[in-house]
Amino acid sequence: MNRFLTFSLVVFIALGLNSCVDFSNTFEKLPPGKWRASLQLDLAPKQLAAQKEEYVEVEKLNSAAELPFNFDLQYDAQQNIVISIHNGDERIEVKDIIFGRDRESGKDTFRIDFPLYQSYIEGFYEESTMEGNWVVTTKENYRIPFIAKHGVGHRFVDKKMAADADLSGKWEVKFEVDTEDEYPAIAEFKQTGSKLEGTFLTETGDYRYLEGIVQKNKFWLSTFDGSHAFLFEGKILEDKSIIGTFRSGKHYTSNWVATKNDNVQLGDPYTLTYTTDDQPLAFNFTNVNGEPFDINQEKYEGKAKLIQILGTWCPNCKDETNFLVEFYKNKPDNLEIIGVAFEKYKTQSEAAPVLDLYKDKMNVPYDIVYGGYYNKKEASAAFPNLNKIISYPTLIYLNKDNEVVHIHTGFSGPATSKYAEFKQSFAKKIEGLTQS
Repeated sequence: MNRFLTFSLVVFIALGLNSCVDFSNTFEKLPPGKWRASLQLDLAPKQLAAQKEEYVEVEKLNSAAELPFNFDLQYDAQQNIVISIHNGDERIEVKDIIFGRDRESGKDTFRIDFPLYQSYIEGFYEESTMEGNWVVTTKENYRIPFIAKHGVGHRFVDKKMAADADLSGKWEVKFEVDTEDEYPAIAEFKQTGSKLEGTFLTETGDYRYLEGIVQKNKFWLSTFDGSHAFLFEGKILEDKSIIGTFRSGKHYTSNWVATKNDNVQLGDPYTLTYTTDDQPLAFNFTNVNGEPFDINQEKYEGKAKLIQILGTWCPNCKDETNFLVEFYKNKPDNLEIIGVAFEKYKTQSEAAPVLDLYKDKMNVPYDIVYGGYYNKKEASAAFPNLNKIISYPTLIYLNKDNEVVHIHTGFSGPATSKYAEFKQSFAKKIEGLTQS
């Protein structure tokens, strides 16, 4: 080798060593590709009722406090960061992302915003790791530690332990077992090898897309969408029934039990909320500008109506809103939709910018007015001729005289088998409403 080439090679190596150059990472921001994230929960699972000795606490293979999820990171044409969160078949695109530098520490920083849900993830990035907290601004001091590793594709650790049973199918479920708050649900699972996906349906909505793993006689499912952080753990007993725990963020933990039942049904969502008199529906709300809103104004006069009771903070409401926005594109001329939002803000002035943002982000073409605080008792009081509001969302069908024809409680979204059934019943009810 000649002296010039030898000298050049020495200089090149020296520069690389002295400047701590990582020749494998050419990205100035977050590296693109697959990431594995987790929220570090700090709740201990509840013990099931002591008198049921066969219900033992679910043993853990992974950390009981870890709620994992996956996302892909890429850059758009303008070199803005975009991530896509995975929950089963669901993909949630997030574009409100800031990358910067902390002046005091010199570390790279990031912030991932979920503006519809008033939450965000922020922290530091170093050596292929993002670390920080998920923060929910509508709850006092609500922070959950967050960590994400680049290049990691698994969700739960697969220890190659063959499943003791195939969980595919429908399961009859009870949550809050042996308490006054016990409530029914249906689990819909699809298992392929050790991979498990599915959801839980309740009478007030579903727990959306869940993804996880089965290892021998235990399984785990999780989801994260910027609003909900759900972790389900289950144990398959010798009689093939299931016991489990359910965590929602760091603020709620519950027990559940399940038995296989392909014929299980929940209550009819059209019978849970009903009118207590024959009077036309009337309400007194304000629009986003603080002006009185009249259901009898010219825009709505003589038309059938759908009243969507919702919260912008509610993912099931988001699913229903997506459905109604699509329906609105080809709706009958003699029908209108009005959204009544109950928010985590106690005044119209605080809620107004949130409602404006929701309409903009969701491309909502119909009016949304402020109903009040999101407490269900307050929502029930706002509609005194209904027995009660038990779920966000609730959809009220009115004829042209503002008389209540149907009320649908909750929403079983696209993660469930009931979604197609709802679309069919909705079409029939709209046809009857607008042709009468």
